[in-house]
Amino acid sequence: MSDKTKTTECRLLIDPPASGAWNMAVDEVLLEWSAAEGGCCWRFYRWEKPTLSLGYFQSLDDRRHQAASRHCPGVRRSRGGGAILHDAELTYSFVVPGIHPLASRRSLMYQAVHNTLLEVLSALGMQGSLCDQSDRRNTEQQPFLCFKRRSPGDVLVGDIKMAGSAQRRLRSAVLQHGSLLLKRSSAAPELDGLDNVAQAPVRSDQIVQLWLEKLARRLALTWHTCPLSRQEQLRAAELVRTKYGCPGWTESRRR
Repeated sequence: MSDKTKTTECRLLIDPPASGAWNMAVDEVLLEWSAAEGGCCWRFYRWEKPTLSLGYFQSLDDRRHQAASRHCPGVRRSRGGGAILHDAELTYSFVVPGIHPLASRRSLMYQAVHNTLLEVLSALGMQGSLCDQSDRRNTEQQPFLCFKRRSPGDVLVGDIKMAGSAQRRLRSAVLQHGSLLLKRSSAAPELDGLDNVAQAPVRSDQIVQLWLEKLARRLALTWHTCPLSRQEQLRAAELVRTKYGCPGWTESRRR
């Protein structure tokens, strides 16, 4: 990237492990912030305990298909897709305003983020690729877990899905959320992670550093560390109380 390349300032949050309801609420707060302020934000976060997140349209009753996670807390995402068992993984969210070039087409944001992840995997000695085929089964026939499904743009190592993303699109902003599996979880033993295919142990802090470098270079971003303001924390707490932490939200299938 030359010195003359125009860069975009991007807010950066690297958050400690938190509950599922809090993590979903913070993502929504950042989407609201982007829509109101016109800013970009990249967030890395983890989970304080193994947590099953349902896609927006999934039924909570369907978690019976994944017995290993039956005792894990559950939360419902505001985005579609299959259920995700969040445990030994690195989770990200990326929000951009509607006027940003990445917001113009759904595929552009997927490609930008996933291609930089392929560069990270290559730097760690792993050959990844992007899935180029969709799961042809209808919604009712698809596996319960997102990482057993395949969509164009998913990140694969061999035939193993290591990362996938989903979007929530408003007219004024777009939120993309994704997960990178680091190793196998006892709550989802059927899913391998990077540690199961890498020749050497993979550290999450190493991935964070490399990924931020690749994103900054490819997307012409400059990072600006900026934690949640007091007002944003209060808004997230409100969303936990009225939405993501409520049984009515988690247990009711959205239509």
